[in-house]
Amino acid sequence: MNAHIVSKLLGFTAALGLAVSAPGAVAQGAAAEENTLGLPEQPTMLAQPNPNVRRATAIVNGHVITGTDLDQRLALLVNANEQEIPPEEMQRVRAQVLRNLIDETLQIQAAEAEEIVISDSEVNQTFARVAAQNDQRVEDMETYLQSIGSSTASLKRQIKGELAWQRLLRQKVAFFVNVSAEEVNEMMERLEASKGTNEYWVWEIFLSATPENQAAVEANATKIVEQLRQGGSFVAYARQFSEASTAAVGGDLDWIRLPQLGDPALETIVDQMEPGQLVGPVQIGGGYWIVYLRDKRQVLMADPRDAMLSLKQIQISFDPSASQAENEAKLQTFLGGIQNMRGCGSADETAAALGANVVTNDQIRARSLPEQLQNVILAMQVGESTPPFGSVAEGVRVLMLCGRDDPQVAEGPDFDELMAQLEDERINKAAQRYLRDLRNDAYIEYN
Repeated sequence: MNAHIVSKLLGFTAALGLAVSAPGAVAQGAAAEENTLGLPEQPTMLAQPNPNVRRATAIVNGHVITGTDLDQRLALLVNANEQEIPPEEMQRVRAQVLRNLIDETLQIQAAEAEEIVISDSEVNQTFARVAAQNDQRVEDMETYLQSIGSSTASLKRQIKGELAWQRLLRQKVAFFVNVSAEEVNEMMERLEASKGTNEYWVWEIFLSATPENQAAVEANATKIVEQLRQGGSFVAYARQFSEASTAAVGGDLDWIRLPQLGDPALETIVDQMEPGQLVGPVQIGGGYWIVYLRDKRQVLMADPRDAMLSLKQIQISFDPSASQAENEAKLQTFLGGIQNMRGCGSADETAAALGANVVTNDQIRARSLPEQLQNVILAMQVGESTPPFGSVAEGVRVLMLCGRDDPQVAEGPDFDELMAQLEDERINKAAQRYLRDLRNDAYIEYN
């Protein structure tokens, strides 16, 4: 098990069912642009904060969050990051994780006040499912969490918080959310009218800012982008730092069309991005936006990358103890033999004569291949081969296209799917307001 698994652990609740992304969430915090509190530009501090004093624990309506709780939850994020977090950054991360633990506690308490009970068996079942999704036994997962400085109890507490909050939202929020048939039909008409236009799979992180703290927020956003470029987990950072409603699902806005972003400047940025590109921080109304483009496609159009391929992989290995001249001669023989192959029917015979291995896969989707190979293979005809790739150290191989089933014209979401999407968007917005009210009413003491 590795840090990629921790990224899944931090984002596992996206699969639990209720919290979904809300288009336009990047505009949150816009109301903070004006100084409505009438604060002085240069306030005189009666006591200066001591930077060497770190508040590591809190009491939330009587529930104690210990330093151990904080350390163990922090360990999940640190391990998922895959890069060492600088000490000055660590303190900021630690403060954010504490805020997350406080929110989690408020959510559990609010559920308990409504007599919502999350049983140990429910938590254990979800924990076991997370382990299975990562091809691990429960015992292995427990050992791994302990090895990175976290614990089973910490992850199970997070699971309990997510389950409790979802059930509370279904009871207190979702019940009162209504979407009319007229709204859904109107959305379906707009979707059909946009057929053939681009849509984008966007991930986001939004940090709110005011004129007073704008410089500090921009600096924090820049540090987050630096960590992401060095291999940090976008899902983990979005869950821990983003203030958009998509934080609960690791910043995933899902497939959107540009007008849903609600800002012409953002539309231009995303439209010019390529899949896999990270941009930010971008200053927008109310704060800063970090965006990652996961993928791009056309509305209601078949995506060639969904084609189902039949491939033969012909690979030759080299003896590391052989001389460079011997291996070079073997490579040239292999390349010559590949050029003389007459379609897939001769692949096995040719490979045997060359001392190469053949692996056949009749059900592989084009999009599952590395992007560079996708572009090459989708331009090929049946019976053609890719250029050789690899090295003497790892082996040289080619892929031969033996069959291709192109996807049918894509079907858009049906009436029920669109209605569920609209309901989820409204539930998410209401959930944000609900959590804000819980924070405002809470008694919180820091130690």
